[in-house]
Amino acid sequence: MDTKATITIATRWFDAFNAHNLEKLLVLYDDNAQHYSPRLKIRRPETNGLITGKEALRTWWQDSFERLPTLRYEPTRFIADDTTVFMEYTRHVDGENSMTVGEMLEIKDGLIAASRVYHS
Repeated sequence: MDTKATITIATRWFDAFNAHNLEKLLVLYDDNAQHYSPRLKIRRPETNGLITGKEALRTWWQDSFERLPTLRYEPTRFIADDTTVFMEYTRHVDGENSMTVGEMLEIKDGLIAASRVYHS
């Protein structure tokens, strides 16, 4: 892969996430992908912030989309190489203050193998 390809995956990720389309989002991930988020640590303490696999991702995002029907992310910057893309974006939910978020996607064989979220 090259930098353009990793940014394309990030762009597809935003399109799927903002459409709340789980199938288009999950197809971007390896079956055994890992995802770390401070919000996971808060909402599901038993995970210690880390989940593994598409079904765990499906459950996490389905819950998010149901609880937060106006949730959307506005990308502001991508920093990428041929295996990793760091995405900076603004999290918007009606009735809540916007939040700056950073997220790193590790790409392997054209799929997201791991992701890690950083909140401001």
